[in-house]
Amino acid sequence: MEVSVSLPPQSTSSPAPAPAPPAAASVGDKRYMILIGLNYMCLFLGSVSSSLLSKFYFNHKGSSRWVSTWVQSAGFPLLLLPIYLPYHLFKCTQRKPFSRFTPKILLLSVMVGFLLGINNLLFSWGNSYLPVSTSSLLLSSQLAFNLILSVIIVKQKTTFSNLNCVVLLTLSSVLLGLQGGGSNTTLQGLTRTKYLIGFFCTLGAGLLFALYLPLMEMIYRKVYCYAMVVEMQLVMEVAATALAFTGMAWDGGFSEIRNESSRVFDLGPRAYWLTVGFNVVTWQLCFLGTAGMIFCTTSLTSGICMTALMAMNVLGGVLLYGDEFGGAKVVSTLLCEWGFCSYVYGIYVKQKKRNEEERAKDKVVNETQQLQLQLMEMSV
Repeated sequence: MEVSVSLPPQSTSSPAPAPAPPAAASVGDKRYMILIGLNYMCLFLGSVSSSLLSKFYFNHKGSSRWVSTWVQSAGFPLLLLPIYLPYHLFKCTQRKPFSRFTPKILLLSVMVGFLLGINNLLFSWGNSYLPVSTSSLLLSSQLAFNLILSVIIVKQKTTFSNLNCVVLLTLSSVLLGLQGGGSNTTLQGLTRTKYLIGFFCTLGAGLLFALYLPLMEMIYRKVYCYAMVVEMQLVMEVAATALAFTGMAWDGGFSEIRNESSRVFDLGPRAYWLTVGFNVVTWQLCFLGTAGMIFCTTSLTSGICMTALMAMNVLGGVLLYGDEFGGAKVVSTLLCEWGFCSYVYGIYVKQKKRNEEERAKDKVVNETQQLQLQLMEMSV
């Protein structure tokens, strides 16, 4: 679990350190890519499954938004396994859990956890009203907020591909807002007022989550290994759960659980608790994958990866729940994918240019070293 990730090199006036042996560098790159792959798999499974299961809960007469909020963070005990098993059972690390957890990191984790709890509540309100395909398209707008906040908080550089992505995603969200939920929303019991409530709650959730991403990138710069990321995630989920627990106690959410499971949920008590249980697990996968992607890459890259899954959520809503997929959603989806592809292409061009510059530098260094060797031989 103790995995270090190298940050991009920064120019300094001190002599450059000797390069790592190729074998060691290869092993480090391999571990890094495995860690990214595992976290993106968690993000993929968690994001798609949690969105569909949350809507499944509301589609079958589940109505408590506090319950839907609570399940998003209540699975935090599952994180104890990756925190304690590597040290106590597998003996694959010498670092004790929470050994470098300072009061400052604890306070930051609790504060971000409360922010995450509010985001979970807004998502639950939006998801209770909107079709899952509409909700997924709206949540893709978090990438636009993410870029703006990343520029402010972590000094993310803006490029044409960034700005193009922001414009397209903004147009996509505006188009859905003007569309007003489709022609068949009244038949489904979704009034325009409920649609607008769901619309703005989902946009608010996107904004808060976009704030969460660069904030965590800034905090993770002080974190030296992936194990600390999981530990911080545990504390954040505890804080978010405490917020949801308080809301449930104040609003009668615990009595709603008993009533829903025994009388309201139309598939029966067993299906109700299975739905709640799978919701708990999939949300933990989603948030853990998100945290890992931020730590291994950047907050903006993590947001891009989540946006890439948007089409899967939209498709799942159409196939599983029969969501309307009319002209407005088709255009909105195309705009989102266009923006995503534009951003990915921009990353490709930037990486290609960076590789060419590195090859040119390596060539100059090699030529300089060869010249120095020749001069030393001549002097001898």
